[in-house]
Amino acid sequence: MIRGGGVRRNRVLLAVAAAGVIAVIAGSLLVSSASRTPTTSLRAPTFVDETADSGLAHVYDGGSTFYTGGGVAAFDCDGDGKPELYLAGGSNPAALYRNDSPIGGELTFERLPSRATDLAGVTGAYPLDVDGDGHTDLAVLRVGEDVLLRGLGGCAFERGNETWGFDGGNEWTTAFSATWEGAMARPTLALGHYLALEPDGSPSSDCAANELIRPTADGATWAAPLVLEPGYCTLSMLFSDWDRSGRRDLRVSNDRQYYIDGEEQLWRIEPGQPPRAYTDADGWVRTQVWGMGIASFDLTADGYPEVYLTSQGDNKLQTLTAGHSKPQYRDIALRRGVNAAQPYAGGDALPSTAWHPEFQDVNNDGFIDLFVSKGNVNVMPDYAARDPSNLLLGQPDGTFREAATDAGIVSYARARGAAVVDLNLDGRLDLVEVNLGEEAMVWRSTGSPGEGAGEGAGESHWLALRLTQTGSNRDAVGAWIEVRVGGTVLRRELTVGGGHISGQLGWLHFGLGPAGRAEVRVQWPDGEMGPWQSLDADRFAIIDRAAGPTTWLPGTAR
Repeated sequence: MIRGGGVRRNRVLLAVAAAGVIAVIAGSLLVSSASRTPTTSLRAPTFVDETADSGLAHVYDGGSTFYTGGGVAAFDCDGDGKPELYLAGGSNPAALYRNDSPIGGELTFERLPSRATDLAGVTGAYPLDVDGDGHTDLAVLRVGEDVLLRGLGGCAFERGNETWGFDGGNEWTTAFSATWEGAMARPTLALGHYLALEPDGSPSSDCAANELIRPTADGATWAAPLVLEPGYCTLSMLFSDWDRSGRRDLRVSNDRQYYIDGEEQLWRIEPGQPPRAYTDADGWVRTQVWGMGIASFDLTADGYPEVYLTSQGDNKLQTLTAGHSKPQYRDIALRRGVNAAQPYAGGDALPSTAWHPEFQDVNNDGFIDLFVSKGNVNVMPDYAARDPSNLLLGQPDGTFREAATDAGIVSYARARGAAVVDLNLDGRLDLVEVNLGEEAMVWRSTGSPGEGAGEGAGESHWLALRLTQTGSNRDAVGAWIEVRVGGTVLRRELTVGGGHISGQLGWLHFGLGPAGRAEVRVQWPDGEMGPWQSLDADRFAIIDRAAGPTTWLPGTAR
């Protein structure tokens, strides 16, 4: 009996052990399946033009001083998680549109008229929380006085120039970027100007100098602007930690149309020190383009951001040649398939004119894609008149292929600023595009063919993240977000600036491909690296620096 009982007990123990092994194996398989590395690129998503019935009815227009503008800001100003749209008007009033789209449904907007937001002469805008009160503010760029609009909540705004001690000047402003230097109570602002204006407001033939505006030590106001000169008719700016040093330098892209001896610029912005332009002695390589817009993303998985520069004709994709030791870049646009020098449709063989670039994963396959808006400056005869925007899909080998025709977004309007953003919170990225002299357009993504079909190439998952921390820099501008999916790590820097006079603040979107789970960690703006944290796919998550990640459900207050 004792012997038999021992045998039975041994059998039970063996069964339990076997069950445990099976459970471990099953668990391992589950984890492995949930975090599979993206290996297969998906087809283009299908976009549906919903402009006519969306309620978005807006035209950016004007003469020569507005040809190089036309931006859009996308941000949440009423706390429901959906991004509102603020569109530049040029010679027409700018306009704020509240996003009333049902979750996952057709796109619907309502214009919110206001003396504060309906400004004339607006070229573009960027959202940021200037005073750290939790309400998103707007930096509005104009031909004339630039204006900071203070967010009051509920999509209400008031003029903030006097309240914050901001001198908006009287320039033709076409570029903007912002960052926080250390623990300063306010952001450092960079303003890029195009041609200098004559006393009567007409443009001269000389490029204007740019400005760096730092807060005073007590944070109560901003100090007098520091002049960044020479200026070479700037059309895009971006503060970026290009060498992962924790210092955020200022990349400046300039329009060769108006300068002779100028070049692209990178300014060293050392806290407490005057700005200094990098030169060939630092390893900076002289580059001249018809600079329009800037986008950055770590495409080579080396931890450093590549930089895409839009231009007329060839566009540039720059990558570091010597790591973080010096700002020495080489162009890999042709090799990667993103030089996009001529129209791919419409029959026009002349060079293209590119404006707003944006890296996003539009088909959620885990490979970053690139949208580039295009359109003739006006009627420049040496450049294509029929010049549709590009949608370049990332491939497993690091190259890109054109897919705008398949996506259904081909338009021959003269596009300018744009936003690739999830407007109805369904995990699919939609598209807004501002056009010169024609109505802005909005497309809703209905997903890629075969999406959600189960195992294999049709699988596509996603994750949308938003960062928050205490202090003045509540949105953690300057942070780096890493998303690990199997053997792949996606890295994105949270910036304010770049694009073509268009900016976004809100959910940071990552495509995960077949993975049902991802690991996420954040390097916060002060350099502190947070832990890896596991998050399920297909959801919105707010990562609080102190409390960690929490899932946010669409339809609830953010």
